Amino acid sequence: MSLTAALRLFIAGLVWSWVFWTTAPAAYAHEVRPAFLRITEVSPESFQVIWKQPIISGRRLRIDPKFPESCTQTDPTLDRAGSTIAERFTVNCDLQQGEISLPGLENTLTDVFVQISYLEAEPRSALLKPAAPVLPLSGPAASPAKDYLGIGVEHIIFGWDHLLFVIGLALLVGGRKVWGVATAFTLAHSITLAATALGGVSLPSRPVEILIAGSIVLLGVEILRKRAGRETLGSRRPYIIAFAVGLIHGFGFAGALAEIGLPEGTELLALFLFNIGVELGQFAVIFAALVTLWGLSKMGRYWRRSAEWMLSYGIASVAMFWVIQRVVPYFGGV
Repeated sequence: MSLTAALRLFIAGLVWSWVFWTTAPAAYAHEVRPAFLRITEVSPESFQVIWKQPIISGRRLRIDPKFPESCTQTDPTLDRAGSTIAERFTVNCDLQQGEISLPGLENTLTDVFVQISYLEAEPRSALLKPAAPVLPLSGPAASPAKDYLGIGVEHIIFGWDHLLFVIGLALLVGGRKVWGVATAFTLAHSITLAATALGGVSLPSRPVEILIAGSIVLLGVEILRKRAGRETLGSRRPYIIAFAVGLIHGFGFAGALAEIGLPEGTELLALFLFNIGVELGQFAVIFAALVTLWGLSKMGRYWRRSAEWMLSYGIASVAMFWVIQRVVPYFGGV
């Protein structure tokens, strides 16, 4: 390694270390994972509640559903499976009046599916988000299906794994071709998501997370090789690479979604809208990346080249950090 390359790597490491320390919560939240509150009436005004939430970085969310004041509830039993923890308890009251809220949800990036099944009344379902963590129990019930579009966008914008991969695609491919490459990534992502959420196909979450981080490391290396003037597999076969990696990335979100579940009756529409949201999110990120690089080019060749090598080293470095972070627990018995 030349002195210049070593200096660049050192500077990039300092910059990205600063980014990591100042954005630590987001850096560890590599997936935007949903939670699910399923409420089933088993006898008049007696409801069986299952509260499922994701375990992120070894920790559960400190969020507990709050029911109307007139309700009484039993002590919960806990059950952990994979990257999900479930609480089961019984609530006794009339859940057709008042509201259900999730205090603390506003401090997370997590959306919550809520489904209430009554013995006689029409079922009620909703998608609670950090900006609106309250479900009114009276009045007309609205379908939450349209909200899955927003989840798809958030999956890209706030999911650091996928955000870095999409930015990497813009650096590796660039130009008009990058739009088709991103669509190939979405198509593959959709296949594994549907297979997991609807067909029961699943892979262990931790190996999948390691593979996702590893794929971003390889993408960073491909970008650096291309910048050095070498022919790379990614530049020769970008559609195949994006499709193959998309299959892996799809299992990341899909595994958590399969463990949590989807509200009954909205599965297909929800998955369709989610993937449309993913595509829109990718296009927004790619557009912003290309416009930024174009703007830097107008400032001068030096500025664009500097930004590209900073991003290239940064993407590879951050992804390698994730690989180590996700591999180390294996040796600690976690």
